[in-house]
Amino acid sequence: MTVPRIDVVYRLGVAAGQTAHRARLLAIEQSIEMPVEAVGDGRILDDVLARVERIEPQADGSSLACLGLSVESVCEDAGQMMNMLFGNCSLQPDVELVDIEVPPSLAQAFGGPNLGIEGLRRLTAAHNRPLTCSALKPIGSTVSQLAELCRTFAQAGIDVIKDDHGWANQRSAPFAERVAACQREVQDANAAFGRHTVYAPSLYGAQAQMQRQIELARAHGVAAVLVAPLICGVATLHALKREHPELAFIAHPAFGGAGRIAPPVLVGKLFRLFGADAVIFPNHGGRFTYAADVCREIAHNSRAPWHGLRPALPVPAGGMSVERVPEIKREYGVDTMLLIGGSLLIARERLGERCRDFVDSVAAADEVAA
Repeated sequence: MTVPRIDVVYRLGVAAGQTAHRARLLAIEQSIEMPVEAVGDGRILDDVLARVERIEPQADGSSLACLGLSVESVCEDAGQMMNMLFGNCSLQPDVELVDIEVPPSLAQAFGGPNLGIEGLRRLTAAHNRPLTCSALKPIGSTVSQLAELCRTFAQAGIDVIKDDHGWANQRSAPFAERVAACQREVQDANAAFGRHTVYAPSLYGAQAQMQRQIELARAHGVAAVLVAPLICGVATLHALKREHPELAFIAHPAFGGAGRIAPPVLVGKLFRLFGADAVIFPNHGGRFTYAADVCREIAHNSRAPWHGLRPALPVPAGGMSVERVPEIKREYGVDTMLLIGGSLLIARERLGERCRDFVDSVAAADEVAA
């Protein structure tokens, strides 16, 4: 019987003559983590020990090693999957995780997004165009200041208003007070203008705390939350999304640059696999250094057909401006959410006008990518 395996591609930064040996060591490290000669169980050697499937030399002198990891070793746990993909070998500077492919059974076990793109469109009643999003900043603001920002964003027609990912339970704006005030402003604006703006508070702390935060937020009518999977743990994201199938989870990439995992894999595939309905990533040309092709690959992986999982909504962000909206729409297409934060807030007393410019620019019927 064929044992299901996860195909994992690593980039090896070693001399060409050492790649086969290095790949074998990597296979051992990321599976049984002990000398093969010490294993007396033939089933473990046949079914659990990772296999080196192929090695492909690259023009830059590195090599790509494709390994087959046993699904058995993952045991349908998101944290354990990250451990088996890039646990010990993340401590070795000559290895980078660049791609994965999972068998259909494992994809279905993790389940992917609760709502996906279609569900987010239903929540916001935003159809046939990209969605709009902004963030509540800066950290240190009071509850009343954040509520006023929410009111301005919602009255302008922005689809999703999220907490900045740095919001937790600061004294200036405690979580419970912040959520109640911001959600109230959003609901009032929706009622007054016939809109469907969604507020997404930022979750913080351990899973038990997040569970209580979700319960509090749901009691106020909140339908989406922001979570940083690499801060709280991917297993926490996966557990919460399973416990709350009606809730949309927006994943923030904070801490995503701390390891050598290619962003299209981490943000575009793994966040989606574990339950993110929308994935924020730093777009090229902003405050961060992702290349354009990396950003396009993140967007592709988040939306591409993949073992029946719902597609996640890509959210290019990180120093975007209203002036770049037509360009971003052309590049990423309709099934995208555009996140502009500080570039709006810099308008200060003209914030409402600037937000309406953002909304109008996204809604304009100019050319977008297919």
